[in-house]
Amino acid sequence: MRLEVEISGKTFRSVAGETHEVLAPVNFSLQSGEVGVLIGPSGCGKSTMLRIILGLDRDFHGTIARPPEARIGMVFQEPRLLPWRSVEQNVRLAAPGISETKLSELFRILELDAHRGHFPGELSLGLARRVALARAFAVEPDLLVLDEPLASLDDALAGRLRGEIATLVASRPVMTLLVTHSLDDAIRLGDRLFFLSPRPARIVQEVPIAIPRAERSEAALSRIRTELGALLLESK
Repeated sequence: MRLEVEISGKTFRSVAGETHEVLAPVNFSLQSGEVGVLIGPSGCGKSTMLRIILGLDRDFHGTIARPPEARIGMVFQEPRLLPWRSVEQNVRLAAPGISETKLSELFRILELDAHRGHFPGELSLGLARRVALARAFAVEPDLLVLDEPLASLDDALAGRLRGEIATLVASRPVMTLLVTHSLDDAIRLGDRLFFLSPRPARIVQEVPIAIPRAERSEAALSRIRTELGALLLESK
């Protein structure tokens, strides 16, 4: 299972008739079991790139190649839960064939056991994000796309949810594409980091992280931050 992204350009026309370039040439690939991270400033074109990769925007120059049978799990910046459905119903709607055993394991990992019957309006943002993750993993995706899944969470809650994401990603061979502007999220979760320029986005640095996620101590993470800082300075 492999994802190949070859975008040669993306533009849009404003109401005034002006043409704006959103994406410069962007090329990268992901393999099964690998976590790639797109990291860049707000407004650089990350969300546009995701729409193209997911097949939601076909008005671009280039090609996106992924196995046609690949199942896709998506976690948006907002949880996007149906407010009239319970937590369990929201998840089962995405994966109606999921077994009780697998659903229970997902809820256990994401600490949702006590909230199966709750409705989205009764959940905190952190819990709603967990339900969105459960919904994405319930389809047993081949490609998982996470668009700023930890945004607007406090440090402690973001840390717990980051650990739960790492556990789920390690549980099956899935290609994962994480979009973030947080260097901490990137170095804790990613296998390869793709640093993007301001709009029009292009990859200015591709950085592999060889240390397995489970072995990234705070000392190792500190070294990675320092090395990345030096690399990014050199690329300017």
